[in-house]
Amino acid sequence: MIDALFGSKTRIKLLNLFLNNPGRAFYVREITREVDEQINSVRRELANLITVGIIKSDTVDNKLYYEADTEYKFYVPLREIFTNSDAVASDTKVEADVWLKKFEALGDVRVVIFAGKLVYGSASEVDILIIGNDLSQIKLKNTIKALERDSGVSLDYATLKYDDFYYRLSVHDQFVTDILSAKHTVVLNENGILVDYEKENKEAK
Repeated sequence: MIDALFGSKTRIKLLNLFLNNPGRAFYVREITREVDEQINSVRRELANLITVGIIKSDTVDNKLYYEADTEYKFYVPLREIFTNSDAVASDTKVEADVWLKKFEALGDVRVVIFAGKLVYGSASEVDILIIGNDLSQIKLKNTIKALERDSGVSLDYATLKYDDFYYRLSVHDQFVTDILSAKHTVVLNENGILVDYEKENKEAK
């Protein structure tokens, strides 16, 4: 079905390569090996994709490199089509279990929530909410950058101290409520605080 929609086998292979490797640049002969197609066909389709805006190119050390343009206006829906099946099968666009350990390494992290651009169908304006105390800001920024490379999108995140988060939950603070009322994935819930919160909400209804 995808072949019929996009019209070229080489183009399909290129889109698979670039959209599943956001943030990684490839040179032509490397691309040719990866997609196992003739170099002339690859060059022609690369030119087409650049014209459309799906990929971009840059010269480094006299080599021309290509990579996905994550700012392309249809980048996210295209990535949802071409992303590997393991990611599509989950509501979350990255493997949450893999990132759990990375967030736990930031310090005293109690809660991590993925939403927004990281979760299919989420309308949240915040993509990641991290709750914890004494977080390493350098490690946090590096982790967010790595997650952006993995997801292929620029991410908006927020951090709260645990006591502040607990208080906001208790008073149904709008900021927290907006995130939790949107579609989201709980990556970490160390003290079970969100279980109690959701239980209370169900009983209130």
